[in-house]
Amino acid sequence: MKPLIKEFITYISVERGLAKNTLMAYGRDLERYRALLEEKGIARPEQISRDHITNYMYALKKHGLTASSICRNLAAIKMFHRFLVRENLAKEDPTTLVETPKLWKRVPEVLSQKETDGMLAQAAAGRGKFSKRDHAMIELFYAAGLRVSELVDLKMTSVNFEAGFLRAVGKGSKERIIPVGKKARAAVQAYCQKIRPKLLKGKETDALFISQQGKKMSRVSVWGMIKQHARLAGLKKNIKPHTLRHTFATHLLEHGADLRSVQEMLGHADIATTQIYTHVDKERLKSIHKQFHPRG
Repeated sequence: MKPLIKEFITYISVERGLAKNTLMAYGRDLERYRALLEEKGIARPEQISRDHITNYMYALKKHGLTASSICRNLAAIKMFHRFLVRENLAKEDPTTLVETPKLWKRVPEVLSQKETDGMLAQAAAGRGKFSKRDHAMIELFYAAGLRVSELVDLKMTSVNFEAGFLRAVGKGSKERIIPVGKKARAAVQAYCQKIRPKLLKGKETDALFISQQGKKMSRVSVWGMIKQHARLAGLKKNIKPHTLRHTFATHLLEHGADLRSVQEMLGHADIATTQIYTHVDKERLKSIHKQFHPRG
């Protein structure tokens, strides 16, 4: 099935415009799927039954994969088999009656307002060589709820300082416009004026945030920087790649933003993805009810 998987990945890359990271994840998922099936002597799509796929899902769970990872695996498998049928490479789709595992809704860990303010203040007070760059990145992360990949892909033209907006390119190369507050814009402007030219050392690049080598920063280096500043700010929480993005969404809802607006700013295609943050709305409503209801 290797050539078929390769053909499928090429197809979804061209036709669906999926992000590079998504394509790589689907490729890995399908390769694992192929390898486990071949261990059972199954080498062709027409040999695969619904039971094989169900057993594969249970095997993933047994190996400790989370529900979200199992769902992503199943999504890749379903797309793959639909592609085979559509392209007349297989007669039947064995996934038609396979149910999607129920996702265990976990509220993402976020920073409190105090913790966020402390981290931003620590970054702003830095005196190191890259302090203004780091401060600008953290401010923009929190101000716009960006993904790491979106932050490192920002160009000099991505931020409109006068209008107060940022243009981000998200999953599937989809563009969205996000408002950016005065403090984040001021931090980015200070970095662009005072630090960026020194980091360039005569080189040319349109990347907004650049490394010591004068190149676009990597996602790994960005998260190393974020974890370092969290540690310096005395935060005990385990900062993960989406922590500031989760914090952005949570704080917006805490202060009264509606879910649709948050969905648009996060760049979620489906509001169901954004609804993981509705725990915030519920807590806020409970607080309001307790404060104002005569029997609260």
